[in-house]
Amino acid sequence: MGMSKGLLIILDGLGDRPVPALGWQTPLGAARAPNFDRLAMAGITGLIHPLAPGVPVGTQVGVGLLFGVARADLPGLSRGPIEAAGVGMVLRDGDVTFRCNFATLHPNGDGFAIIDRRAGRISCGADELAEALSGMDLGDGVSTRFCASTQHRGVLLLRGEGLSDAVTDTDPGAGHCDDGLLVCRARMSTDSLATRTAGLVNAFLRRSNEVLSDHPVNVRREQNGLLPANGILTRGSGRIAPLRNLIKHLGLRTAVIAEEGTILGLGRLFGFDVLNEPGFTALPDTDLDAMVAATGQAIKDHDLVFLHIKGSDTLAHDRNPAGKKAFIEKIDAALAPLLDGDLVIGITGDHTTDSNVGRHTGDPVPALLHAPLGRLDSVAAFSESACMSGGLGHISSTAFLCTLLDHMDAMHNHRAYEYIYY
Repeated sequence: MGMSKGLLIILDGLGDRPVPALGWQTPLGAARAPNFDRLAMAGITGLIHPLAPGVPVGTQVGVGLLFGVARADLPGLSRGPIEAAGVGMVLRDGDVTFRCNFATLHPNGDGFAIIDRRAGRISCGADELAEALSGMDLGDGVSTRFCASTQHRGVLLLRGEGLSDAVTDTDPGAGHCDDGLLVCRARMSTDSLATRTAGLVNAFLRRSNEVLSDHPVNVRREQNGLLPANGILTRGSGRIAPLRNLIKHLGLRTAVIAEEGTILGLGRLFGFDVLNEPGFTALPDTDLDAMVAATGQAIKDHDLVFLHIKGSDTLAHDRNPAGKKAFIEKIDAALAPLLDGDLVIGITGDHTTDSNVGRHTGDPVPALLHAPLGRLDSVAAFSESACMSGGLGHISSTAFLCTLLDHMDAMHNHRAYEYIYY
């Protein structure tokens, strides 16, 4: 027999915690998802700890591991360069990049209060705002480039001599907006290059607020009762770094169907074929039928296809568990054309997002694997609680990917030099 084809469906932020309004069920547990349940009944299930039990991870780590990044290279998996790749930035050695949010800020003493970390999830006008910030000269030979990414997201690039990526985030993160816009600092006070870079970031943020506050896009937004995108939050500083990948090491033809810059950037950094269309919004209104159709086409000429759907995470961050439940049901119905045949199919998430509080948590993520000749367990539904007793047990994201690849007959016996991948 030749190698089987594989499909790994990643529902961003799939895992959750019990929700009082859903009868103390999770959104997945409360959802009516007959296709997922059918695959679970005819396959094998378990729980994934992306990095380690109890450790929350960001999308770049959760998806990066499912995409096959060598675990030894995780320290180089910074959000800035990934987001830069997602918008097509060409980076040079020495460039420092940051993942950014457009945000709504309000002056507060010497700093800024954060009214909304995502400026009301701005989707229109972000390109114009980004253009107004790009090319800012920070002096001392350092220039900037700023590009809009998906919705409220953006990328800041600093270019010049003597820069460092060893600086702290200015975004306090979900649930910590009361801390306001943080001051960028060197991670080590004795690091002179990082201290200089942090000062440049703080200068950029102050000037960005001045530029954006009176921008026509924000004037129109306020006239229409929308929050202005009058500030920038930065996080995930990094430089471009070589990243080894198990799937590339195995020589598989791989495609990624995705909606947002982080996932597209990861795919490009790993050398996968990436596909994004205008109707792929990374919101609950995304064109699921078009995503499924694109996935079906990609399977024809690739060995392995990743389908990443963002909206479940967005709804959880917005603390909308009922919406997350409804979206999971919508995904279950839309995926039906992909679920018959002889594919090896995996379904899981990159991390858990608690829709009670709107943040990532370290809880394990439910996972299922369906293969034509795969083992079965006694689990008859796809949910966090059902998967606790699944035959896969508690495994890492890397182990789940390897299990899928092994069922495709894509794996070979372990070789000593491959320890970096596991």
